[in-house]
Amino acid sequence: MRFDIFSAFLSWLVVHGTTTNGFVLMPVARLNLHGVQEIFASNKAPTNLKYRTLLFMSTSDKTIKDITKDANERMKKSIDSVKQNLMTIRTGRATANMLDRIKVDYYGAETPLNQLATIGVPSAQQLTVDPYDKSSAGAIERAIAESDLGFMPSNDGTLIRINIPPLSEDRRKEMLKQCKAIGEEGKVAVRNIRRDGVEAVKKMEKNSAIGKDESKDGQDALQKLTDEKVKEIDAIVSAKEKEVMTV
Repeated sequence: MRFDIFSAFLSWLVVHGTTTNGFVLMPVARLNLHGVQEIFASNKAPTNLKYRTLLFMSTSDKTIKDITKDANERMKKSIDSVKQNLMTIRTGRATANMLDRIKVDYYGAETPLNQLATIGVPSAQQLTVDPYDKSSAGAIERAIAESDLGFMPSNDGTLIRINIPPLSEDRRKEMLKQCKAIGEEGKVAVRNIRRDGVEAVKKMEKNSAIGKDESKDGQDALQKLTDEKVKEIDAIVSAKEKEVMTV
């Protein structure tokens, strides 16, 4: 654990005696607590003294391992987002996830469709949308019709039905572009996380918390992690593209 100029390896125990008018400063052990902590002894202590200990420590004690672990966790969330978004890309079969990205103007608020209705899959070529608030059926129908999914919903006032037409060749190509765009967004997010990690490592080096060699190793580890996650995203997108192109 490393300390900055304000917290080195010692703190001082400030003792105020009931029989003296001054303060006595005494060194205590190396600290391992964050921030400032005040500890008060009982007035019934044998020495009949009341003392206060102020513990100081820098909060910039993250290690390269911590930075890499944090980056890995954030990158995993980005990949999960890619997977979730790709599930909304339609294929030849009906899935409830197709409607996940649709937002409905519900009393002036853009609200996800799946929060306003139950979405059913009665067959491989049809979806049903059952609004919790039946008065919102018209707004839901409009949101679906105006989306980029190419659906023409029918509304009987209580239940909305969506027939899933077969994908034309042109439509499949459009879906492929959407897949690639979602993948690129995910890779940009992963690279931004790498950038944040590298900046944190460089800051540690600048503050003399680590040496040049350790800094280089940390940056290399972040780059390796980034390359792995980018390849994972490419594989996920490729699998979805094959699914889209399957007739």
